Amino acid sequence: MYQKLLIQPLLTEKMAIMQERENKYGFIVEKSANKNQIKDAIEKKFDVAVSKVATMNINGKLKQMTTRSNGRTIRTQGKRPSYKKAIITLKDGYTIDFIGGDTDS
Repeated sequence: MYQKLLIQPLLTEKMAIMQERENKYGFIVEKSANKNQIKDAIEKKFDVAVSKVATMNINGKLKQMTTRSNGRTIRTQGKRPSYKKAIITLKDGYTIDFIGGDTDS
């Protein structure tokens, strides 16, 4: 069940700092997932103890794009997808290794 719930880990510079200092990890999760389901999925998949789960819904932004084709200027508009982000705080003594571990099983 948790394979569909956890879409991908967030591997950004800010999340790397939070992993080192505060033992927090970020994931993009299914929009319909609640905090209890996310906690169970993380604990089963990575064999760790979760102390806190924070979630936030991120709305996709509208983006403008201008391209030049044969001397004409074409303006188009698109939308980035919306997603749900979860920040997981692990209990002391637990870590998740994204680089060395298997993250897509």
